[in-house]
Amino acid sequence: MTPPPHHPKRIVFLHPDLGIGGAERLVLDAALALQSLGHTVTIFTSHRDPAHCFDEARDGTLDVRVRGHSLFPATVLGRFKILLSILRQLHLIVSVAWSGELGGPPDAFFVDQLAAGIPLLRWRWEGARVLFYCHFPDLLLVKGRERWWRRVWRVGFDWVEGWGMRGADRVVVNSGFTKGVVEKLWPALAGKKEEEGEIAVVYPCVNTREEKEEKTRGEVGPKKEGGGLWKGKRVVLSINRFERKKNIELVIRAFRGLEEVERKRARLVVAGGYDLRVEENVGYHQELVTLAEKLGLRTATMKNMVTALNIPDDIEVLFLLSVPSQLKSMLLSAARLLVYTPTDEHFGIVPLEAMLARVPVLAANSGGPLETVLEGKTGWLRPAEDESEWTEVIQRVLFRMRDGDLKKIGEAGESWVKREFSETKLAERLDEEIESMIQLPRKRTIEIPDVLLGVGFSTMVLTAMVAVAIRIIR
Repeated sequence: MTPPPHHPKRIVFLHPDLGIGGAERLVLDAALALQSLGHTVTIFTSHRDPAHCFDEARDGTLDVRVRGHSLFPATVLGRFKILLSILRQLHLIVSVAWSGELGGPPDAFFVDQLAAGIPLLRWRWEGARVLFYCHFPDLLLVKGRERWWRRVWRVGFDWVEGWGMRGADRVVVNSGFTKGVVEKLWPALAGKKEEEGEIAVVYPCVNTREEKEEKTRGEVGPKKEGGGLWKGKRVVLSINRFERKKNIELVIRAFRGLEEVERKRARLVVAGGYDLRVEENVGYHQELVTLAEKLGLRTATMKNMVTALNIPDDIEVLFLLSVPSQLKSMLLSAARLLVYTPTDEHFGIVPLEAMLARVPVLAANSGGPLETVLEGKTGWLRPAEDESEWTEVIQRVLFRMRDGDLKKIGEAGESWVKREFSETKLAERLDEEIESMIQLPRKRTIEIPDVLLGVGFSTMVLTAMVAVAIRIIR
């Protein structure tokens, strides 16, 4: 398919909270990619903490403006997060419209995470097109749906999510896996007619421009043992947040499957995002430690690299409770294999970071890794239900594969990531989607009655929320 002609445009991003996370990284990368093509980009957000955000969100690289943050809090007594998020988005849109700072309508809006404000955008800036980037349907991310009252509470919000997305001129997702989920939930979004378009896949990118020193580029072979961190140890690395859905226990059980003499020459490093304020992080870490010790593995938990470098030689499983960027590069330089255990992951950026560092990847054969890891070429895909297959791959990579063969896999991974998941590729795909969206006739799915219905629903729920809050306070 020949890309449509490129013309500089005004593109406005709307994002709820520019903190530090995968969605925020994608938004900033998308904005930078479009800006690099000559487009004028502005990001509006309801919250940005300069002490807790990516550099590009605070250093002037991008035009970031905080609006619509004075009326509604993020939560009330720790509750009502989804309702207040929607109201904050509506307040953000109204604030931008009221200020008149956009002047005329932009060529396109880029909206992600919350679709509720799309009808209002279409009504206020009639000439602007709206692209919605769906990381994953929010209704499937909600915990506690087994409780009947939570299901009842979510009915209206689930409807608003689908209703808002139907109002977008183009819906884009982060993987083919997410596309299948979205089309199953909302078949009307699939786009049966040519003029409607269809759900498109635009993969997130990783930073391929920054040249790394040889020691952080995943050099494979005898020098790789420990990567200068743990001399003589062949390192298996897992990088994930300490959340139960990440299924980290799988790699612990698989590592235990190695022969005892092999484990003496190896070390499993379990590193990831950890916050003492998050109950699940604390509880799951303790569960993993308990599991490893029950399996007869000697463990240690460290909070920084300085203490981690001085652990006893007989430690088989090392837990690292924080992974800043520099530490992640050091760990990848030490690793002979990256093991990625989540099942049905929406996309998964960690395998790409590993392959870019020339580290082979072992991942579950479901979700995003099916699209990012090439079986036998850049890594291996195995069923999460059979830990023995994971043990076999770990054993083969650590002790049986020739260094030359392992090096070829690492180089193939680096080449694959640079070709398909670079900033340039992201820029090309987004520019193509926005250009073709503008060229197509506008979808006529949202009318004034729909806007009034949405406002009425929000008002009703807000009234109920206030009543409940007053009762709790009393």
